[in-house]
Amino acid sequence: MLAPAAHRTPPRDYGPWEQVTSLLTEGLVRRGIDVTLFATADSQTAARLHAVIAAGYEDDETVDAKVVECLHIAEVFEHADEFDLIHNHFDFLPLAWSRLTATPVLTTIHGFSSPRILPVYKKYDASSFYVSISAADRCPDLEYVATVHHGIDLGAFTFQESTGDYLLFFGRIHADKGAAEAITIARRAGRPLVMAGVVQDRDYYQREVEPFLDGENVTYVGSVGPAQRDALLGGAYALLHPIGFPEPFGLSVVEAMACGTPVVAFAKGSMAEVIEDGATGFLVDTVDEAVAAVERVPELDRTRCRRHVERHFSVERMVDGYLDVYREVLARSAREDRRPWGSYRVLEDAPGHKVKRIEVRPGRRLSLQSHRHRSEHWVVVEGSGLVTLGDESRSLAVGDAVDIARGTVHRMQNPGRGPLVFIEVQRGDYLGEDDIERFADDYGRRDDTLVARSA
Repeated sequence: MLAPAAHRTPPRDYGPWEQVTSLLTEGLVRRGIDVTLFATADSQTAARLHAVIAAGYEDDETVDAKVVECLHIAEVFEHADEFDLIHNHFDFLPLAWSRLTATPVLTTIHGFSSPRILPVYKKYDASSFYVSISAADRCPDLEYVATVHHGIDLGAFTFQESTGDYLLFFGRIHADKGAAEAITIARRAGRPLVMAGVVQDRDYYQREVEPFLDGENVTYVGSVGPAQRDALLGGAYALLHPIGFPEPFGLSVVEAMACGTPVVAFAKGSMAEVIEDGATGFLVDTVDEAVAAVERVPELDRTRCRRHVERHFSVERMVDGYLDVYREVLARSAREDRRPWGSYRVLEDAPGHKVKRIEVRPGRRLSLQSHRHRSEHWVVVEGSGLVTLGDESRSLAVGDAVDIARGTVHRMQNPGRGPLVFIEVQRGDYLGEDDIERFADDYGRRDDTLVARSA
């Protein structure tokens, strides 16, 4: 289990990715799974802890974040052969190591910080496995094994039957989270507002939040730990979540409902997946609608808020979801070899011949190559392909076949919008995957000798 390196796992206060990683790790250990957690040395876990950095770079100002990241990620992949699977919670950077090991790498995408990171996810899409944390946060350009919503430790959140009088903002002090909108909503609703969370944008805080802090109508209590978090969430009249971006999940929303506290949220991102509109909170589009929703909070049943979380967002449900994903990833890794362009599966392997089922993803192509010891026969069974033979190229439809003589330079490309599947029959005195001379490759696998290890 590869945890982020910004904070301890679990975090002392802020650190949602570390928190989820910790909950999943401990839940797997309770199920009898042998887990090694790669995290900071001050982390706390019942799993086997493997650490090469003392503390997270956000917790220790004396360290360089890039150095910490480099040492932390490299350590995992230097030990990759010791594990059946690597579960990455570190975002996109570990993907750069993923093709250096045969151990399957599963990445939980906790959200896209910027469209600029998408090229990395796209590059490793065919050779790695992705899980989304909500259906809303899926990128249409990527393939996913599953969506697994986050779970929380219900024992850490005390259900409160009666409502308090204050509204609560609980999250990063940043425009994305709508701190300024929360102040406006509370003032117009005539209710005091308590604000908790790390100041992520200092200029925004000084401009949009600090001028309104008076210790009575608007109070900022900073970044809080687990005990104070439980008390704040449970004692609130409602949680305000007027987000300004498509929220990937929203742990504080689930945590509030676990305490029985309804949520008034802008209907962006995953909020429709997390909140039962009109039952555990209200989904709104504007500040005006949010003010009106605050007045309707007494209509909601706090018990139903808690039960909603128990049914859908418990640690146990999250662990069940990931165990299903692990089984799927291991099964797929065992029965097929994934490549940057797609995948192949050996259907028959006998002396003198081998039969493969090869699938090429839309817009992808194999390397331009030849074979020294074998000839091949290709038959398209799904989609359409563009085959290159020497200096010529021609299109192939379903049912079309082509023969490739030993030593002929060739390549297959999928120009279509759906998968291309063809059956490859190899014949020769040597059928190993290293019988390739590669002349051009879209994925940087060509070397000076033109000899590569595999297709």
